[in-house]
Amino acid sequence: MGIDLNTVEEEEDDEAAEPEHGGGAPIAAPQAAAAAEGGFPAGSVCLELWHACAGRPIALPRKGSVVVYLPQGHLEHFGGGGGGIGRCNVPPHVFCRVIDVKLHADPATDEVYAQLSLVAESEEFGQQLLEGGIDVECENDEAEKERCSSTRHMFCKTLTASDTSTHGGFSVPRRAAEDCFPQLDYKLQRPYQELIAKDLHGVDWRFRHIYRGQPRRHLLTTGWSSFVNRKKLVSGDAVLFIRGEDGVLRLGIRRAAQLRNGSPFVALYSQNSVLTTLTTVANAVSTKSGFHIYYNPRASSSEFIVPYWKFMKSFSHAFSVGMRFKTRYESEDSAERRCTGLVTGIGDMDPLRWPGSKWRCLL
Repeated sequence: MGIDLNTVEEEEDDEAAEPEHGGGAPIAAPQAAAAAEGGFPAGSVCLELWHACAGRPIALPRKGSVVVYLPQGHLEHFGGGGGGIGRCNVPPHVFCRVIDVKLHADPATDEVYAQLSLVAESEEFGQQLLEGGIDVECENDEAEKERCSSTRHMFCKTLTASDTSTHGGFSVPRRAAEDCFPQLDYKLQRPYQELIAKDLHGVDWRFRHIYRGQPRRHLLTTGWSSFVNRKKLVSGDAVLFIRGEDGVLRLGIRRAAQLRNGSPFVALYSQNSVLTTLTTVANAVSTKSGFHIYYNPRASSSEFIVPYWKFMKSFSHAFSVGMRFKTRYESEDSAERRCTGLVTGIGDMDPLRWPGSKWRCLL
């Protein structure tokens, strides 16, 4: 059984950035955040840019759809699986209705995350679902993943030491520059233009795009150092540019894994401590009320909120020890990797605290 975790393609670049002394460019006042597209309510960031910064294809649940919330996976999302904290009377599988989905970006780190508003359904509703007494529309989230990952004009580059130096510039791959940026006038002795790109928060950043050097290359010079300093970028971080169908140029950031794991952002972790989350969910389940989940797509490759139909479809596969499988996943450099494996065991990952849970039940 193939598990598609990533189809994002990256541009490769073998050119090193050419140093360039450039002062900081003025930053325009933050613009009103773009409304989310594709059926999602208005959020605080552009949907296309949010998905690009997430780094892998993600099909967020639709408003009104039925999903299965796996609290054991949510605890793992925090890191450490919640330690020795008990389950607080939360069932291993919680059937929920999606009330709202909002996209956000942390103001300090630009890390993207989603706020999902869910309402727990009754046990009777869940039982009827399991018995097939309620018809649930099967959403084609694979098509949604493909749509969100198939950005036409986009490139992403991992920053080098030269890209982040104090007086350095940003070397742009030739094909990427010609695809994403407006066309330069190559008749000029030193072709150049001024670029304006919006970040996740709607702030305008101004760069000078120049074509020069021996051999000639595309560089972002004036304004680049200011962007690096303001965003506190380091070698290993990645910067991506997107030109949408509306012609607007946008840019985002993917933090290096080692830094991202060491500095979780406030909105996701302080507001949703492990114990508080379990207590809130337990209360919502008992009262059939709503609760909020904060989801960081770059914190884990595993999804702990899955469409109901996909959850049920997994039961139709007769997994057995010795069965071979293929899977795709995203590595730390955002490149797609493929591997094959062997099912060596089937059983509860934590039978004492979460008996009967389907979370990571295959070894």
